[in-house]
Amino acid sequence: MGDTNISAVLLEKGNLKLEERPIPKPGKNEVQIAMHSVGICGSDVHYWVHGAIGDFVVRAPMILGHEASGTVSEVGEGVTHLKVGDRVAIEPGVPCRFCDYCKGGRYNLCHEMQFCATPPVDGSLARYYVHAADFCFKLPDHVSYEEGALLEPLSVGVHACRRAGVTIGSKVLVCGAGPIGLVCLLVAKAMGAAQVAITDIDTKRLEVAKQMGADFPVHVTTRDGREVADQVVRTLGCNPDVTVECSGAEPSVQTGIFATKSGGVLVLVGLGPPTINIPIVNAAVREVDIRGIFRYANCYPTALSMVASGQVNVKPLVTHRFSLEQTLEAFEASKKGEGIKVMIHCDKNKA
Repeated sequence: MGDTNISAVLLEKGNLKLEERPIPKPGKNEVQIAMHSVGICGSDVHYWVHGAIGDFVVRAPMILGHEASGTVSEVGEGVTHLKVGDRVAIEPGVPCRFCDYCKGGRYNLCHEMQFCATPPVDGSLARYYVHAADFCFKLPDHVSYEEGALLEPLSVGVHACRRAGVTIGSKVLVCGAGPIGLVCLLVAKAMGAAQVAITDIDTKRLEVAKQMGADFPVHVTTRDGREVADQVVRTLGCNPDVTVECSGAEPSVQTGIFATKSGGVLVLVGLGPPTINIPIVNAAVREVDIRGIFRYANCYPTALSMVASGQVNVKPLVTHRFSLEQTLEAFEASKKGEGIKVMIHCDKNKA
């Protein structure tokens, strides 16, 4: 083991620096992980640029990063299912395990959730990191570290499609062809969706979506939600059974309601302004169910199985790679919207 722990620390809004931090030691039921791959999420960039997301405000220095994988480098007391040398994907949220939400299987709603890089909890963009062992998932030999890190956004897609009820033969609309929209596309297809339409204002993203399996890319050129919905229906040939909204933009949410078939489901994955105007009466009289999505619960095993079996290929999502020492460059690239997913390699021997 090296004797340094370079960490990407957000000191305050707009001030991200690499710092030497003490190498953390695993406690009971924890493992120490030599980090390998950490993807940059939109939330990481948002905290860096704005210093807050909703009620979560950066009030003290915080290590960023939560889409992560690495190698177990030390095992704490009581850990029996993992050993030093195991390659693992890290589910970043650790709940209390005792409340009604946790016991009911919806631990993503736990009020005591400790989630990586959500203030005030440190993330995993560092050389070494300690995490609860039961939220670390061993990777098969043929699954790469980058694929392990991408299980985090993929789990969002699994949770969204489960909440939406995507099944064999479903016709699905995905609004937004960013990283989360693309993983929702992949999961919907893997769950048996017959046809998937996907919208975006960026033609380059739509080209990527087409390459990744979208049947109908729809280029959005207006802020009129009903007009875009009509465009979707004409393109798809019918109203979609399910809409997965991944942008959080008000016109896009409106499109989701107008487009979804009567009796269908709209799930809200993207988070935009806290208050927006939506055609709620249209949804009500047509019994369009509107469901919220908050992270995921019990989705990592499914996401890992999808990747390990070859049902889902997340490799094309990674378009830019940087070393841990190049973290600032990596964040600048992500902020500019370059490519799709920016990946940081934290292992100094394999950067």
